[in-house]
Amino acid sequence: MSLSDRPRGDVSDVTPRPLPPRPDAAAPAAPAPAATPTPPPRIEAPPRRPGVRFLRAHPAHWIGLGFGSGLSPVAPGTVGTLWAWLAWVVLGLWLTPAQLGWLLAVSLPLAWWACAVSADHLNVADPSAVVADEVVAFWLVLWLVLPASFWAQLAAFALFRFFDAVKPGPVGWADRLLHGARGWRGGLGIVLDDLVAAGCTLLVIALVRAL
Repeated sequence: MSLSDRPRGDVSDVTPRPLPPRPDAAAPAAPAPAATPTPPPRIEAPPRRPGVRFLRAHPAHWIGLGFGSGLSPVAPGTVGTLWAWLAWVVLGLWLTPAQLGWLLAVSLPLAWWACAVSADHLNVADPSAVVADEVVAFWLVLWLVLPASFWAQLAAFALFRFFDAVKPGPVGWADRLLHGARGWRGGLGIVLDDLVAAGCTLLVIALVRAL
């Protein structure tokens, strides 16, 4: 199994795996009569590497790439989760827990949309630079864990990164379920495994607190 065929871990795409061809480009047209010239076959766009220009090209790219945190050349998933942690702490200075809950409810479909659009524009299945899935999933963890000490938050961060990067059990299943799909299904596949990783993180924290 090559690197490009493995489920995305917390690494940059060295040889990104392109998405499958679009439905309108999958099957060539039937041969035309001799009198009509046959149009050239449509060539699917190659995978793109994200950068600052890509980030600024579409509103969905800003959200999908975690406002630039996903452009980190090293461990973009971890950097995106750190950005999510910092942003949530700052937002908590002005917003009540209930208001943060409404923000989270709006962020979930927004992250789904941003992941779908960004991955489609990059033409890569679940690109590592797209970190909106990590952001919204870790926001869910923090919303349910806080108030908590710094060390408890750090433990939640470490647990979430473990489940998201290693993808054991149900997290791996969720990652494979829609991996490589296009459009809205592809966006759901990007977000789904991170939400399952958040659920596993919360389950472990609940079990520890119950001891």
